[in-house]
Amino acid sequence: MSAFEFLGRRLSVPARQLGEPAPRGEQLDALLQLALRVPDHGKLQPWRLLLLQGEAKLELGRRLTELHLRKDPNLAPAKAMKDRDRYRHAPLVIAVIAQLQPDHPKIPEQEQLLSAGCVGYNLLLGAQALGFAAQWLTGWAAYDADAGRIFGLDEGERIIGFVHIGTPQMDGKERERPRIADKASTWSP
Repeated sequence: MSAFEFLGRRLSVPARQLGEPAPRGEQLDALLQLALRVPDHGKLQPWRLLLLQGEAKLELGRRLTELHLRKDPNLAPAKAMKDRDRYRHAPLVIAVIAQLQPDHPKIPEQEQLLSAGCVGYNLLLGAQALGFAAQWLTGWAAYDADAGRIFGLDEGERIIGFVHIGTPQMDGKERERPRIADKASTWSP
């Protein structure tokens, strides 16, 4: 299959449908190296990766559930269970963290954020190229300052997504894609 055909077949597989194995060792190193090969105006490297694996994922789910219950004592039990299990399914979850310099004299914050977004997308593509599957998710914890402290975020950092990676337990389903005519036009004066 050509690289063009490969890109045309990219799709997400729900995190709940991802099991062992996940990339490990040299394969994981190669995936991470590929993820960091993104457009990066000014060579700022405005991103970092936080790998969530094994028992640490379960502890993270427990801590986030406790936090959510403190913030909302009326949290429905089903939502608390979803929090607890959010990172449980895929054997590898990678938090993509943008390290933003909002007052950079040359590189707008948006360009820094988009560079970090490309890291997330490269993780999706790289996982699929290695024969795995992935899904990019966020959820409330990606946007909550108290949750950010659990993740160890520094000033100026924010989670832009969690990329869940593993072996698909069933085939991913293609979804309807937009028509070119609905999304592309030609500018004219």
